Amino acid sequence: MGENEAGLPNMSLQGKKMAYQKVKADLRTSGHSQYLDNDELQATALDLEWDMEKELEEPGFDQFQPDSAEHQNLGHSETLDLHLDSIQPATSPKGRFQRLQEESDCVTHYTRSAPKNNHCSFCYMLKILCIATTLFIFGIIIGYYAHMNCPSDASPSGTNNPQLYQDILKTIKAEDIKKSFRNWLQLYDSKDDMEIAKKIKSHWIALGLEDTQFINYSVLLDFPGSSPGTITLSSTGQCFYPDGQPCREEARGGHSQDLFFSYAAYSAKGTLQGDVIDVSYGTMDDLKRITKLKNTTNQIALLKLGKLPLLYKISLLEKAGFGGALLYIDPCDAAESSVLSSEPFVVTLNPGGDPSTPGYPSHDGSFRKSRTNLTSLLVQPISPSLVKMLISLPKLKMDKDACSPLELPHNEKRTVSLQVQTVTQFKTVSNVVGYLRGLTSPDRYIIVGSNHHAGYSYKGQEWASSTAVITAFIEAMMLRVKKGWRPERTIVFCSWGGTPWGKIGSYEWGEDFVKILQKNAVAYIGLHSPIRGNSSLYPVVSPSLQQLVIEKIKFTCMQRAQCLGANVSSVQIQGDADYFINHLGVPTVQFAYEDIKTLEGPSFLSEAIFPTHATKIEEVDPSFSLHEAITKLSGEVILQIANEPILPFNALDIALGVQNSLKGNEPSVPHLLALASRLRESAELFQSDEMRPANDPKERAPSRVRMLNDILQDLEKNFLVQWVPPGFYRNILYHLDEKTNQFSILKEAWEHCNPQTSNETFQEALSNVLNSINSAHISFKVGLDVFESVLLGKN
Repeated sequence: MGENEAGLPNMSLQGKKMAYQKVKADLRTSGHSQYLDNDELQATALDLEWDMEKELEEPGFDQFQPDSAEHQNLGHSETLDLHLDSIQPATSPKGRFQRLQEESDCVTHYTRSAPKNNHCSFCYMLKILCIATTLFIFGIIIGYYAHMNCPSDASPSGTNNPQLYQDILKTIKAEDIKKSFRNWLQLYDSKDDMEIAKKIKSHWIALGLEDTQFINYSVLLDFPGSSPGTITLSSTGQCFYPDGQPCREEARGGHSQDLFFSYAAYSAKGTLQGDVIDVSYGTMDDLKRITKLKNTTNQIALLKLGKLPLLYKISLLEKAGFGGALLYIDPCDAAESSVLSSEPFVVTLNPGGDPSTPGYPSHDGSFRKSRTNLTSLLVQPISPSLVKMLISLPKLKMDKDACSPLELPHNEKRTVSLQVQTVTQFKTVSNVVGYLRGLTSPDRYIIVGSNHHAGYSYKGQEWASSTAVITAFIEAMMLRVKKGWRPERTIVFCSWGGTPWGKIGSYEWGEDFVKILQKNAVAYIGLHSPIRGNSSLYPVVSPSLQQLVIEKIKFTCMQRAQCLGANVSSVQIQGDADYFINHLGVPTVQFAYEDIKTLEGPSFLSEAIFPTHATKIEEVDPSFSLHEAITKLSGEVILQIANEPILPFNALDIALGVQNSLKGNEPSVPHLLALASRLRESAELFQSDEMRPANDPKERAPSRVRMLNDILQDLEKNFLVQWVPPGFYRNILYHLDEKTNQFSILKEAWEHCNPQTSNETFQEALSNVLNSINSAHISFKVGLDVFESVLLGKN
């Protein structure tokens, strides 16, 4: 009993302390604890506890009196001088301490006195208002200038913005391209290409393309010898130079430049005497007919340029036993026959790259093969006027209504002595390469290539046209880059050197970076000789890019008659796109303007280079509107490939092209046609199930987009075959010309062999085509399986 009585006062005291500690805690946690930490308020709180304990101990204080004052929030420090002793606990039917412990809000009903200093409170509120207003105004000013400095026309990453492309391209003007063309042409007399390469590099850097560099290679070039080639008639002893002029000292002195630059680079050197045998265009049918009638061993072929690649025709002549060839362009085939009647020209027998380092780059210390000539034949280009003398025609029959092709009568014999002199030397070839780094995919490259002045007395103007076009596009691009925009993928701008000797600059660069380019090169846009005529637009495009190019032609050339009826095709072309098409399997686009007669005539006439005859570019395109059209067309294709989240490649067009290439006069091969049909089905499924959904921004998961682009990027690599006849493309998606739609290797194999399907040559060609189609079919199937696995994994 005593223990209990003794314990009651302690419990009572503990309850009192708990209750008033709670009051104190509530006051401190009401949002103003920072003002309750000073010594004065702490002392007030202690006094409060002591007074309340004392008051609770007084008799008769069994119930709390209700406080009629409304609950008020605590103010600022100036208004916190509370009359804490005026707080009166409310009555509780549950008891004094039980109510305080269970209902936390019971202590919030208290009264306080008015603030001690209303003036200080007003000043404080005014100060806060002024600071807030100042910050608000300052924020508006910052936002305004930030918006002004931010490029409003920068395209968001991963979006198609045609207006952006048009804004970039509208800065390209024909007048500016004309000025640039004339400026480049002033550097005409350089004896090598190093000087002009330096000018191009410095100009690109000045435009803002700062990551621009030289890449030099020491390569083997073939030049005219100390004296020009000669053709001597054995019957009369008359000696002629390639242009038809007699071999006299005064003639040689007056025509020195023309005489020296009529040769076949990398031809065999020496002297050969033999009968001239007219082989026309040197096709397989021509040679079959000739070899049945005459002995061709160590004889000299009179060969027309055109219809087939020159390297292929030279290889056929070698197999037939010929020892030499006189090469010419029939006036009936040329667009400008009057100009070409006595014009010397140059051809190269180099398939591509440095002949001394075939298949690998020409670095210092690389093993060099001794290859001063790339054929056993003595090859000499001659003018049509000399051909007329050889066939004893009094004059060249040129008629407005009809043209009689040059032809040596089969029953007549002409014996000549052919002398060929050329000199091989190691020279430096310079490439200029500039990079515009991509924003989200800097490891994917869109390569844009032109060729610059070849030097060494080459006087053509095509290089200046090509350089002016690529420079105009770089300038337009860099104006937008300076405002903060960048493409999604990296654009690599290249000016190639050594193009006339066999695309040497582009081949060496490609061989140098082959491992990177095989994985990362997305597309190649060529600007080689963009203005060759003014009659018709001539686009050469990979099958996967044909749909894109057709759309751009319709949009960009809507107002241009020269663009109407442009035939988009995948055919073999001249220029530096060769390496990217045949060794990397990279989709390619190249625009040019041509003469309709050239397009209608035999193909491969462009293999002839006229170094001393300067094509009058300003006569062909006086307003430079065609230059502007080529620049904008090429530019729009470049921008779309470089900036679209999904590469604008059409897989189905490849499958359709394969099916069309199997239609023709070749014997029907059912299993090949069936495989091509399955390829089309896979391409249609891939196009509908993967490419179309990916064009929806909601479906663009980064990993999915990357996988899809990798498949599209590698599609054409499936159609690279290991071996093809000389001069033929290894990429079998490209045809020889617009007149033939069949696979080139199948067409050649069928013509080359006896018409029997059991022939080994033809069966080998069929096997190459079949393996290519099957490889593409597997690529589609594997791609579909991968995407299906990814979707199942997510689900």
